[in-house]
Amino acid sequence: MEAAPGVWATERYGSEESWQYVVKDGQTERRREGREAEHGGNVLLGVFKGVFLPQGYPESVSGDYLQYQFWDTVQAFCSSLSGTLATQAALKGVGVGNQEATVAAATVTWLLRDGTSMVGRILFAWMKGNKLDSEAKRWRLFADVLNDVAMFMEILAPYCPACFTFIMCTSGIFKSVVGVAGGATRAALTVHQARRDNMADISAKDGSQETLVNLAGLLVSLILIPLVTDNPALTLSLFFFFTVLHLIANYNAVRSVVMETLNEARLSIVLQRYLDDKQVLGPAEANRQEPVFFEFREKSPIRLGVRLQDIVESPEMLHLAMWKDDSPFLLGVRHGYISVCLAPQASVQDQIRAMCQALWIRATLTESSTGPRWELVQQSHMLMDKVFHHFLKGEFRLEAAGWDTKRTLLDWDEWRVEWKIKSS
Repeated sequence: MEAAPGVWATERYGSEESWQYVVKDGQTERRREGREAEHGGNVLLGVFKGVFLPQGYPESVSGDYLQYQFWDTVQAFCSSLSGTLATQAALKGVGVGNQEATVAAATVTWLLRDGTSMVGRILFAWMKGNKLDSEAKRWRLFADVLNDVAMFMEILAPYCPACFTFIMCTSGIFKSVVGVAGGATRAALTVHQARRDNMADISAKDGSQETLVNLAGLLVSLILIPLVTDNPALTLSLFFFFTVLHLIANYNAVRSVVMETLNEARLSIVLQRYLDDKQVLGPAEANRQEPVFFEFREKSPIRLGVRLQDIVESPEMLHLAMWKDDSPFLLGVRHGYISVCLAPQASVQDQIRAMCQALWIRATLTESSTGPRWELVQQSHMLMDKVFHHFLKGEFRLEAAGWDTKRTLLDWDEWRVEWKIKSS
């Protein structure tokens, strides 16, 4: 059967290319739609995208991907140059170029530095590993600030020979924390960026981008090294310049991330706005308001998924903590903490409600508040009975605003408790 004249089929590659199959003079031709020919620049751009961007870009990644990667590239380039200056100082400190230095002394210093780094890595992962998902932005920024501190210590170390080993070991510990926090938060951000379960592809292309940046940094470093050798003033000036750019780029990078999952900070912002004017903020606005620096003193920290003894000490106190017989969580205020105890059957929506109540209690507590404060707990139950259903599923509900309510990034511990219901 002979094909009809004109276009008889079309195909496209993501949103980048569209092609038509056309019958002309009895022959089938494949033409690129909208263009007569493909220019050399377009070919190079296509190759660049294929090498450094995930397949299916931009549909396969989150909307904030390009902006984040741009600032991440800037900070990686600055960090690479600062690292070169720090490495040169460290090598000078262990004796490179010094006739009196011994290989054994340099080796011992380096082994001590590596050893303390390994211990620091294990300890930090044990103590803070479960916090890195829920507070990915804060830990990401913290890691980069700490990395700058560690490099500054390495630059100063050669000028304090009596404390050189101690400074290098301390710097090694800081860098081990940077490695754990930076790597773990990068993984959390990759999960956020992946829109087609393509975490591996995004991670691989991120590695390619970082390698290209480090290569560019290496080339620039080859120019810098002869200039800064035996010139401490220039070394420090360049280091501070690159550090300022590094911190600005990192701040803009974490600020550009728009996460649709709720953590404590984002839920607090959204809930407060809803209680004020019945409007649910979308992810973009809530992420803009989310703090990215750690607070030195947090008012009434919230602990989630705690043991029963952290809330009540007797059956009488349990009855005070219970709101309804089928309530899947308990709330309590003790020893300056707002604690939430979960039942095994608690759903994600139950967890969101429990966190909302804990956030309301914290906002209502005064500095002089002491004791269990059961009346506040009861008030929080009554308030959420009135507003939570509309907050979650109403006209301006969380899901309609773009939030993912099927999972959260709330920092729950693993304790689950079964308790007896009130006797009638």
